[in-house]
Amino acid sequence: MACWLYEGTLLFGVIFGTGLFFYGLLFAIGHLAPSLLPLRDAFNNRYALQAFVFLLLAFYFTWFWAKGQTLALKTWNIRVVDAQGQQLSRGRAFWRFLLSWLWLLPPLGAGAYFSLPVGELAVILIGWIVVWALLSLFHTQRQFLHDALAGTRLVHFKPVEDKSKPRRWWH
Repeated sequence: MACWLYEGTLLFGVIFGTGLFFYGLLFAIGHLAPSLLPLRDAFNNRYALQAFVFLLLAFYFTWFWAKGQTLALKTWNIRVVDAQGQQLSRGRAFWRFLLSWLWLLPPLGAGAYFSLPVGELAVILIGWIVVWALLSLFHTQRQFLHDALAGTRLVHFKPVEDKSKPRRWWH
């Protein structure tokens, strides 16, 4: 869970930068080609921004999980592998990404369906995440459900240090 929180902290900057880039691009299009996108409509594209961020996250996680580690996983010496302990294919990494949305989508969908206020939605979301995390205690290999469904698992991974390279002062 600590790795998950660290990943979220890192992605905050990525998503913030993506939002700036997206709205800057729309503003430029609206300013340079008003017939294509009127300037007043440039900031009314919430769903387009959400789709853009979703695609960016899909690319980010699929790319790094197929390589084995995101920056947060590397920091915590964790690696994502398939059930046989091999590197993930891009397809399996993407499938894991889609299944990982089970952490958030059910409570968010219920909140939208029942028009819940933000405070109640936050309580339900946090409760769902806690329950979802606790479910891993009942799995035989202590896996999260999205990993079990995707055929992936997290393993402790410490890279072997190359003795032929000189040690840097910061290590």
